[in-house]
Formats: sequence, C-alpha cells, structure tokens
Amino acid sequence: MTQTTSSRDLKNAGLKVTLPRVSILEILENAEQHHLSAEDVYKALLKQGSDIGLATVYRVLTQFEAAGLVTRHHFDGGQAIFELDTGDNHDHIVCMKTGKVSEFKDEQIEKRLLEIAAELGYSLTDHKIILYGIYNDKSK
Repeated sequence: MTQTTSSRDLKNAGLKVTLPRVSILEILENAEQHHLSAEDVYKALLKQGSDIGLATVYRVLTQFEAAGLVTRHHFDGGQAIFELDTGDNHDHIVCMKTGKVSEFKDEQIEKRLLEIAAELGYSLTDHKIILYGIYNDKSK
C-alpha cells in the first residue's frame, strides 16, 4: 500500500492523516496474517524501527474500528484481534489450541441461512459464524 492510498483511506474514514495511523494501516494491509492483535501490530512496528507505543496502537485500532476500517473479534479464550473491514462476507474457524484463525466462505451455507431466516419470517441483514476446533497441520 502506498502512502497516498493510506492517506486517502484515512481521509475517507474521516480521520486525520498521522504517521501512527498510516503506519498501522499499512501493517494491517500488508500483513500475511489477516487477523492481528494490538500486540502483533506493535511488534511489527518495532521491527520497522518505529517508536509508536502500545497505548497508541490500541487507541488507533479503536479509532479505526469506530470509523469502520477494521473489525474487532473476540473469539472464545483469546484476546481481541483485528482485521481490515473489506466488506466481504466471510466466516471464521479458530483453533482452540493455538488460536490460529482461518477464514472461509461457503455459498451453500449462505443460501441455507437466507432460507432459515425466511422460514422464520426474517430478512437476513448480517450474520457471524465462528467454528471452533483443533487445527491439524498435515505438513508435519
């Protein structure tokens, strides 16, 4: 992500463009893992040689959440994690041993959820599915 794109995203969200905000947004955009804790963001900043403190990271992530740039998740047994709000509808599966979070989309599940809502007299506007299990790394 370029500085220009980060600045535009911040301005579109109604936030003033500051170095901490741009730096944190770039980390969220460029992270290999889409789900990061505030501590993960802070560690990435330290690796870059930044002097942005952990309290600032928490404050900026809360501002991003309020502005709709990120979504905060509180999965069972774990700390809050953040992911960029890309507007796509996806669900999550969480490893109960490691906390690893994976995303998935399933059109059959989506269709069935709409059917269930209609059967009960609802128009579905949103949903969140979180599955919990144990990740079996087949590469070991």
